[in-house]
Amino acid sequence: WVSIFGRVFDLTDLIAKNRGPLTQPIIDNAGRDLSHWFDEKTGGVRTHMDTDRGLRLPHLPYGRFLNVPPTEPVSDWSTDQGTPWWQNKDLIIGKLTSKTRKVYIMNVLTQQQDLLTVCSEETITEIQDRYLEYNQHAKSYTWKKLADESSGGPSPFVKLDMSLTLADNKIPDDDGEFEALEIDDGFYYPTLHVYFNDDLTYA
Repeated sequence: WVSIFGRVFDLTDLIAKNRGPLTQPIIDNAGRDLSHWFDEKTGGVRTHMDTDRGLRLPHLPYGRFLNVPPTEPVSDWSTDQGTPWWQNKDLIIGKLTSKTRKVYIMNVLTQQQDLLTVCSEETITEIQDRYLEYNQHAKSYTWKKLADESSGGPSPFVKLDMSLTLADNKIPDDDGEFEALEIDDGFYYPTLHVYFNDDLTYA
């Protein structure tokens, strides 16, 4: 894998199908962030001005790599390259995260509780997608959290906004506070409660 602008690419199959000198720079940098190879605004390979030829050419400090055209005319280069791998969304397997969090998912119907490790940037919908591994009917559940004491509502639980993150749903990350108090980070994890809707439409 490699990462580019926060996105993680799985290039295992791509490398296997294109073994050769053009994949070697990628292999040599596997497991690293390659954002500096690309221009975030254009989505293309970074370029530099070749003052000798007066041309703007790809900036390739590790050598030319797969889907980058040669700087000189060659007979074995096909212009029909399709979507370059760094723009191929099918190769993206996730995002880099600034921090992971652990949360319990409590199935209120079955009382089953599962501990998931999620990215702090993930929305509840994305966490729900992770939970499908544990419950294939996860999308047929309503997701709630324990209400804040200040909410003053009739129910001890409130519905989560599926488009927001844990933090945006006012589920704070207490790891820093626990660390300051020298409390083990496994002492407490927040719990999301899922309520079955009696609807298997999304099974």
